[in-house]
Amino acid sequence: MKNFKLGVAAAAMVAAAAFGSNANAADVTMNLGFGAPEESLYGRFGKIFKEKVDAHSNGSIEVKLRCCNQISTEDEAFKAMQLGTVDGFFITGNNVSPHWPLMDVTVLPYIFQDTAHLERVVDGPVGDFMKEKLQADTSVHLLSFGPALYRDFYNSVRPINSMADMEGLKIRVPKNEVMIATFEAFGANPVPLAWSETPTALQTGTVDGGDNGTSFIRDMKFYEFEPHLVILEHFVAMAPLFASDAFMRRLSDEQRELVQRAATEAGAEFRQQVLNETEEVRAWLSTEGGMMMTRPDKAAFIEAAMRVQGDFAEARGAEFVDLVAKLQEAAQ
Repeated sequence: MKNFKLGVAAAAMVAAAAFGSNANAADVTMNLGFGAPEESLYGRFGKIFKEKVDAHSNGSIEVKLRCCNQISTEDEAFKAMQLGTVDGFFITGNNVSPHWPLMDVTVLPYIFQDTAHLERVVDGPVGDFMKEKLQADTSVHLLSFGPALYRDFYNSVRPINSMADMEGLKIRVPKNEVMIATFEAFGANPVPLAWSETPTALQTGTVDGGDNGTSFIRDMKFYEFEPHLVILEHFVAMAPLFASDAFMRRLSDEQRELVQRAATEAGAEFRQQVLNETEEVRAWLSTEGGMMMTRPDKAAFIEAAMRVQGDFAEARGAEFVDLVAKLQEAAQ
């Protein structure tokens, strides 16, 4: 009997050990990718998210930041998340549009009146609607819109003091219909290029210029070969944090909630950090970066942009028009 009791106890210990092993095995790793350097806006946002996930999950979920296209390129990452081969990625909003056309609403030129308008959209019912709709349509989860910055224009040919100065410039644009149409309306010759091809195209003169979130111009050191900085504030650059459904399904209900909470908190915290950085970075680019900065009158650009908005609303149909209306109502 004594030996039997010892055997039962030993079996119980083995079972407990096995259970503990399984519990440890249930810990989850999220490989979170982005296409820019670790010190970029993506990397900074990712670090805050990583720290909050670690704190909220008591270390049971590990976020590993994978910069510089290690696990995918920005142009391919959305499809990879749909397939479940990438856990998460930061993707600029305009590069989401080929996979979910409604995202182009946020890409429309001059669609946001100011920062307060944008925040009412992404933090309110419209933002919630977009997250739910995207997930229903594509399976991909939009965890946080994150911070939003204006895209600043730059080129290697000449200063831009009016829309007439845009004539004939070969401008790199993402493979996004709205952005292509916008630069055509501005009088330039848009050249659609993947982000991974862009730095080389700019350095070799294949294209004359492009536009990016202000901090990206500094992060990518474009000031070294693009001498003209132009403040148009024509597009808002958003780089939301996305996660694949495959990754989210690996989490328990409680873990999914805490990952979402970490993303929401990280987005809000990082937005405050970058709120005042745009002018600081512009000042740096025009002094230490050596760029010549111009601020042309926007009236002609806005007039051209309104035509682009109208054309796309008409072409994209009722669902697109309805979402545009929701954004415009949020401006009130």
